[in-house]
Amino acid sequence: MGCAGEPIMLGLDEFEAIRLIDLEGLQQEQAAQQMGVARTTVQAMYNTARRKLALALVEGKTLRIEGGDVAICEKRAHCARGGCCGHHTCAKQKPEG
Repeated sequence: MGCAGEPIMLGLDEFEAIRLIDLEGLQQEQAAQQMGVARTTVQAMYNTARRKLALALVEGKTLRIEGGDVAICEKRAHCARGGCCGHHTCAKQKPEG
């Protein structure tokens, strides 16, 4: 079964919003704190991401996750929850250098 048309592009910031809210079970305010953005920004990213996921599922399109103004927590693998524990610099903050 082939995928018609262009792939659906999901930004890393949208991916992180979905991960924190749906997988980790955080409230939007908690996700916003972890990502270093306003709750309204997380809400907008989350809503856009959900629409993109639904479109990819319903229309059978390829979903590509890439891009965005994010930095991955270097200590992530060592956090007890498997995600960022909030003690390290995470999404939306570019690394120094």
